[in-house]
Parts: sequence; C-alpha cells; structure tokens
Amino acid sequence: MSEPGSVGVVTPQRAHFPEPLVLKSGAVLPSYDLVYETYGELNAARDNAVLVCHALSGSHHVAGTYADRPKSLGWWDNLVGPGKPLDTRKFFVIGVNNLGGCYGSTGPVSENPATGKPWGADFPFVTVEDWVVAQARLADQLGIACFAAVIGGSLGGMQALEWTLRYPDRVRYAGIIAAASKLTAQNIAFNEVARQAILSDPDFHGGHYYEHGVVPTRGLRLARMVGHITYLSDDSMAEKFGRKLRHGEHMYHWDVEFEIESYLRYQGDKFAGFFDANTYLLATKALDYFDPAFDFDGDLPAALARAKADFLVASFTTDWRFSPARSRELMHALMRNGLKVSYAEIDCPAGHDSFLLDDPQYHAVLRAWFDGIEV
Repeated sequence: MSEPGSVGVVTPQRAHFPEPLVLKSGAVLPSYDLVYETYGELNAARDNAVLVCHALSGSHHVAGTYADRPKSLGWWDNLVGPGKPLDTRKFFVIGVNNLGGCYGSTGPVSENPATGKPWGADFPFVTVEDWVVAQARLADQLGIACFAAVIGGSLGGMQALEWTLRYPDRVRYAGIIAAASKLTAQNIAFNEVARQAILSDPDFHGGHYYEHGVVPTRGLRLARMVGHITYLSDDSMAEKFGRKLRHGEHMYHWDVEFEIESYLRYQGDKFAGFFDANTYLLATKALDYFDPAFDFDGDLPAALARAKADFLVASFTTDWRFSPARSRELMHALMRNGLKVSYAEIDCPAGHDSFLLDDPQYHAVLRAWFDGIEV
C-alpha cells in the first residue's frame, strides 16, 4: 500500500437539470445547475460511491487543489485521498455544492429566468430535504443507484441523516459527524443574531445588493464573527489567545487590543470577501428548519423508523454547539429501531470545528469505519 497522498489537481464539473424542482416550501425552481467534484473511480458494480455533504460555508471542493490555485486545498483533504481514511483507491467520492450556494450551483447570485436579473432575495428558501432530493437527481445522472455511504459534518451530517430517511434503499452506511437531529433554541438564536447582522446592513438593499454594486460586508462580517465563536471551544480559545494584548498594555480605544479580537476581525473580513450574504441567510434557515421529528409530534425514534442504513455517529467532547449529548440522543433513537450504530465520542479540545481537523483518534475512527464497508 502506498503512502497517503493527495487526489492532486481536480476540476469542478457542472450538471444541468432542466426539470422543475418543487421545494419543501412549495416554491418551484424551473431548472437548476449543480457544481460537483469527484475523486477516485466508480467501479463496475457502481457500488463504491460515497457522497460527502458540506457544512454551512463549505462547498463541492472536498479534496485536491485547482491547477491555477495550488493553495486551494479542499476542505476535507486531510481525510479524502489515496491511503487516507476515505480512501479514493477504494471509493468513488462525490462533493456537491448545494442549491442556494455561492460556488457555482444555482443560487441567489444566479440569473432568475423570469427577470433576467440575479435572484437575490427572491431565491426560494431551500431545506436539507431539498438538497437531498437535488443530490439524488445528480446520483441518477451519474448512474449511482445506491451509495456505499453518505457522510457529513455539522449541517452535512443532517443531510446524511436525511438521506437515510428519504431514500432508505439508496444508502448503505451513513456517517453523522458533529451533528444533531435538530437545532436547540440556543443554536437558532445564534443563527438569528447572524441573520440580523446581515439584514440590518444598509448595503443589504432587501437582498438585491447585486443590482446596487455593493455587498453587505459589515453584516456578513459580524455574522461570521458570531458563528466563529461557536465553532471553537472555550479551552481552545484560552490556549490559542488567552488574554494576550497586541500592545502589551491597555490602550483605552475601540481598535484591536486583545488578540482574540484581531482573530475574529480577520476571520470576519476574510469570509466577507468571498461568501455571499444571501447564501448565508438561506443556509442558516435550512439549519433551523431541519427536524425529522416535526411531523411525528417530536417522537424522534418514530421519525427514524424508515432508516435502514448502518450508522456512524461521532461527536467531540468540547463541541458545545452540537454537544455529545445530542449525538447520544440520536444514537439511542436509531438503536430503538434496531439499527446498527457505531458511536464515537472523541476527546478533542478544538470544539465544533474538530470535524475538520487532523485529530488522530478521529481519523482512526473514520478509517476503521470505512475499512468495514464492503464494495
């Protein structure tokens, strides 16, 4: 077996869907495009495909780099590639930019065929369920009747769970990492603060800022800063920044004094420089709306009775946004239905973002799980 490596230079692909898509909200997308990437080869039996679902600000670019941007490493490159836990010598891996996204799939920045202008705020609400239906249509185009596995972290984990409910015969294994079956009131509250930061930006223009040639940078920046606080643990912030002062003393002004302030401002500025505010609004609403038990009077085991897949549920001890207790709740509900569930509670100090990092225990868990999938 060769040493772990990269999938190398990759090229995004585009799939067009001329058929209308009726969304959960009742709105209809007359047609749409999905941008995706693949790594590895689909085998003759077409039973080795793994769908990797992205989180709130992620994309189809899961692994590898782009020829014209050598530093454009995919967001899960540490896990996907030859010899890595999700081994592309064994599996055919697919990453998709979801509907409403801002990385090439049809979204608010795309042209609304009814007006000839960008959709902007008129782009319909999309849900986790809508994303999964769109992903299934892409699987149809690629000739994949059943996925070996569907996996994702955070919002991506919710999509993996939805796959097992909407298409129980089309997914054999589901990996739900640092996720939950629904958001808590606290999580919804954080999302609402982030949305209000964007909606109250004078440059938002009701979501039609493209036509004004501006971007609600201030709102998006604040939204990302709020979100970023929730992605980290108290311990990781203390270890990385503590109460370090940029100037070594208190300056008594509103500019950056503490290093944590500098870090958050940097993350906010960076994010506002490339992400679309309307996409951010839509994705946070998709998070808020997801709740498989909603139509079952809150009875989660009853809601999960349709699932047939084998599950991996993984959580991180310092993740306070999707705490281990929420993962155990999901695990117990799956087991109440007699489903096979592997559960890992990983001791990692990095908080919610742990699912993106190079934690040896975490990677060992994923490697063992993928090694156990026969194709």
